[in-house]
Amino acid sequence: MRAAVLHETGQDKLEVLDDVEAVGFGPGKVRIRVRATGLCHSDVSAMNGVLPQPAPFVPGHEGAGEIVDVGDGVTALKPGDRVLLCWLPACGSCPSCKRGQTQLCLAGFLNAGTPNFKRPGGDVFGFAGTGTFAEEVIVDAGCAVPIPDDVPFDIAALIGCGVTTGLGAAINTARVEAGASVAVIGCGGVGISAIQGARLRGAAQIVAVDPVASRREAALRFGATEAVAPDELPDAKQRITAGEGFDYVFEVVGRSATARTAYETTRRGGTLCIVGAGAMDDFLQLNMFELFFDEKRILPSMYGGGDVLRSYERAIALWRAGRIDLAGLITHRVPLTGINDALEQMRTGEALRTCIEI
Repeated sequence: MRAAVLHETGQDKLEVLDDVEAVGFGPGKVRIRVRATGLCHSDVSAMNGVLPQPAPFVPGHEGAGEIVDVGDGVTALKPGDRVLLCWLPACGSCPSCKRGQTQLCLAGFLNAGTPNFKRPGGDVFGFAGTGTFAEEVIVDAGCAVPIPDDVPFDIAALIGCGVTTGLGAAINTARVEAGASVAVIGCGGVGISAIQGARLRGAAQIVAVDPVASRREAALRFGATEAVAPDELPDAKQRITAGEGFDYVFEVVGRSATARTAYETTRRGGTLCIVGAGAMDDFLQLNMFELFFDEKRILPSMYGGGDVLRSYERAIALWRAGRIDLAGLITHRVPLTGINDALEQMRTGEALRTCIEI
């Protein structure tokens, strides 16, 4: 079958090969024919080494498709079922799951160290234990979440990561209050979803911050009340909050420099929500006096900060009701053979989300 492979960490292009085989099928597993997958910035971060991932590997973790086959012991799924892929399934028995913090379950991360594919030259891993830039994947049954027939594959794929992450940051983690002032730094697919979440929660002002003009324009369509370039943020802070700072600031870039800016843009007693996935050697510096004196809440948000299955259901319900726009997030579509075009669209900021149709 065909799949897009990164041979070595640090390479900036993928090679689409037709000699890749999905492996590991057996009890408790399912085989999925991937129909659509989104390109998430985490895929690029894994390619360049910001996020740890063994290589060679097939990127992609934001996907949807159809069940082709089920292994022994799988009773909740059958061939033909339409599913989205959950790259962070809950095991249900670890301490995090028992506390109700299923988004912190580590079972899915352990899958990242087991090869999902093979080629004549050896094993190939799947990013985050999935690897959706492929025609087929084999995953634990818990990674395959059934979707209703009226949810298109491309919409379901977005719900599998970016939408859940952004909406959840505003709704579950920060719990934005009605009438609040909000700034969102970084307005790709996740940032736009955070904007939609803040709007749903009743925020009065939502300032979108991004260096790319087309993304700023898009943010206004999705609920931002104002959109500014990074160097215009201090002026927006002064005009909108009289210099005090925003009630809630979302950092959706994953860099210490923007996190520091976000901290400084948050009012005393306000909430800074860290959504972007950054590198292990990139440190955010805060002095102990400001940490004590400003009493700003710093809340990291992992995969939307809540039960992912419930978050999927909520996103579908909001989409059906017309309360959130998911189709508008997809600004580009390419076949698997155009994956490197999709990567370029993301790196330049041209795309909010590119759908790879497989």
